[in-house]
Amino acid sequence: MMLRSLIAALIYFSAVHSASSEGIRLRYAQAYSALRTIFALPLFIAEREGLFVKEGLEFSQVPVGGGGEDLVATLHDGSADIAHVATAFLVQSVMKGSDAVAVVAEFNNPVYSLIARPEIRTYADLKGKLIGVAAENGSITLSIRKLLDLNGVHREDFTARFVDGTPDRLNCLFKADCAAVPLGQPQDFQALRRGYQLIGLSTDAVPEYLYTVTIARRSWAEANKDALVRYARAMAASFRYIRDPKNRDNVVKTIVETTGFAEENARLTLQLYFEPERNVMPMAGEISIKGMEQVIKLMGEGGILKAPLPSPERFIDLQYLKAAGVQ
Repeated sequence: MMLRSLIAALIYFSAVHSASSEGIRLRYAQAYSALRTIFALPLFIAEREGLFVKEGLEFSQVPVGGGGEDLVATLHDGSADIAHVATAFLVQSVMKGSDAVAVVAEFNNPVYSLIARPEIRTYADLKGKLIGVAAENGSITLSIRKLLDLNGVHREDFTARFVDGTPDRLNCLFKADCAAVPLGQPQDFQALRRGYQLIGLSTDAVPEYLYTVTIARRSWAEANKDALVRYARAMAASFRYIRDPKNRDNVVKTIVETTGFAEENARLTLQLYFEPERNVMPMAGEISIKGMEQVIKLMGEGGILKAPLPSPERFIDLQYLKAAGVQ
């Protein structure tokens, strides 16, 4: 019985490898900092469930050190065909002359918790304190600054320090260097269990936002439309799989095995996203024009973009999603 199972497994993996090796090559650039995070979940599911192979794609990830600018650069130097990037970095790159464009949405409204030390209980308590923030021009910082501003804590009321990545911001909080920090999942759950305070959520300030997208150069996309349409269909299938309640246990298992989350934190994260529905993930990879408009508006409010603000359509190409039957 064991030998029979081994032979069956070998036949299966041989078939998968054969199908993959004969597929259309598609190289996807991903930052090292995002490789084992919840934001890679749609890719993990697409790979594990054979959705890329089903679409005839030989899909591979290209790990990239650095931030959004470096991810866009991989498209221009030819080391990747498509890339995962936060929309704020896409906008900045296009304004500087890149022909990169969003082709599939990955995450819409990331839920970042503003977590403070136990003795800090209100927004007013943050005045005069040090807050650890992400990249100054990035989506996380823009939304958290908006949250603070709406609650009476303005830019001049606190000191900001750049601390890259949720794990490092959690450490800054635990070491008492930072009075408060924005945390994603599961680090916000970890802090709350240790008695730290939830001050607010990024979605309280920015309820409709287009956070991360798959991008490609327009010139490459036009020459490789079939590959992008296949990719869009695979991603649509992945989002539908994640959302299907009957797949919840397997999605939890995937999160645990690929991110290092504890099972309880994986379940809490999915519960946070879907119960109630917070539109954190798109239904099938569709791109929200209003979400991109919000990105641009926030960048304008933060002084990153100057008036007149560009149209959101400048940074989006929906033809591949439409051809895939998604949008």
